[in-house]
Amino acid sequence: MVTFTLRYFAGPHVPTYVLLAVGYAWFCSISIIIIVPADIWTTVVGQEKGGIAFFWGWSYWSTFALTWAVVPTIQGYEDAGDFTMTERLKTSMRYNLFFYTCVGSIGLLGLILLVIMHGNWSGGIVGFSMACSNTFGLVTGAFLFGFGLSEIPKSIWRNADWSNRQKVLSHRVAKMAVNLDNAHQEFSNVIVIAQATSKQISKRDFLRRYMDVIDRMLLQMIREDPSFKPSGGMFGENDMDYDTDDKTMAALRRRLRKAQEEYYRYRRRYVSSLRGRHAGKFGSFLDTIELVWRCILRKQLEKLLAVVLGCMSAAILLAEATILPSGVDLSFFSILINAVGKQEMVGQIAAFVPLMYMCICTYYSLFKIGMLMFYSLTPRQTNSVRLLMICSLYLPNFVTLVDIQVYNGVAEGRPLTVRMQRLPCCGLGIGWFLFIIGFFLAAIPWYVGAFILLCVRVDYREKPGFAACTIAAVVAAVAVIVGATKHGNQW
Repeated sequence: MVTFTLRYFAGPHVPTYVLLAVGYAWFCSISIIIIVPADIWTTVVGQEKGGIAFFWGWSYWSTFALTWAVVPTIQGYEDAGDFTMTERLKTSMRYNLFFYTCVGSIGLLGLILLVIMHGNWSGGIVGFSMACSNTFGLVTGAFLFGFGLSEIPKSIWRNADWSNRQKVLSHRVAKMAVNLDNAHQEFSNVIVIAQATSKQISKRDFLRRYMDVIDRMLLQMIREDPSFKPSGGMFGENDMDYDTDDKTMAALRRRLRKAQEEYYRYRRRYVSSLRGRHAGKFGSFLDTIELVWRCILRKQLEKLLAVVLGCMSAAILLAEATILPSGVDLSFFSILINAVGKQEMVGQIAAFVPLMYMCICTYYSLFKIGMLMFYSLTPRQTNSVRLLMICSLYLPNFVTLVDIQVYNGVAEGRPLTVRMQRLPCCGLGIGWFLFIIGFFLAAIPWYVGAFILLCVRVDYREKPGFAACTIAAVVAAVAVIVGATKHGNQW
């Protein structure tokens, strides 16, 4: 599935090492749909879980390395327009400096909280790491997963209405035409700018060797697509200032490459959205079959699929709502897994199907956000930077290290020798209870949890939840301050 998706979306100029990195990253991000059913099955039959623990560790550490080191470095390297490998790596590290600075600031905040909470914290760094990872997982899951659960059935139901679908497609085609015209204009402008800059740089100028690289790049573009004719190229205010130094020449090269990729991406999307009638002897017959399929059969199948997915969403919500009370099991999937007993194939399918749907819901929300703000996937025309940017969004939504470390004994089948007293709030704990209800009570419980953490001695098992409240309270305070400042500036 990963190989097919990559071959379908990757552009012709994507390097092999980018394809390998993206493919491995995608495989790690969806490996949960393979590991979890196997983990559930080994638990049901009571087998040793050493192998499952190994795969959990492999998935996490691979995801960790890709998220924090490999993918950001390769993404900055591919986006850089410099002329040597060393300079491109330097540019990549400089671009990622802000990313690492934010991560370091969060880590510093965690260390400050640890120093402030100088009491006997048996959880230590691991407990605080659990709080941070669970905070991220709960926040993203609450919005992304919830949006996908409701939006996927609704969108399929709406698309079943062909009259409404026709209006949407007409608007989309018109928007594609405008984007294609703008991309053509920008590509023409950059070509004219590059040609004019090449003319004003003499053969003895030290920038000539950089300009020769751009000239060869431009000649290769024209050779690959002789049908493209620049038209209406215009100069902007600073478009003739690229002959200053090697950095400005790198900026020109990057702009030329980006303009080319944008043009062919929009052209591919526009051309693929339009298709005429079928030609040949059976053209009219194929048109009739397509009409029956798209306007009659497909409509009914989409409505049926929307109803099925809606019922599955309702079953998942019911299971999530009753996960805390003990002795109550209203999860359809849990009842099904327990009913099949030790039938391996049926049990793993019963775990795989809802898990796959939950992953699709979460990734669907991430995909919609990315399409709106960061990137867009185009068949055969998605460049390296956009493929790697998808990895940057998808990889963090995975398992955490602390879950593997703290519960490693349970994962390997070793029994717990000490039975601890059950936490309040259905075993969830006061800290996590305050964190969850803070989303519905204007963040007030978060500040209560932060006050308890800083001023009251509590059970060490409660501290991750209170730490999550503290982090959420700081984030909420910063958001309120930034929003108020922005509103004041507008006023």
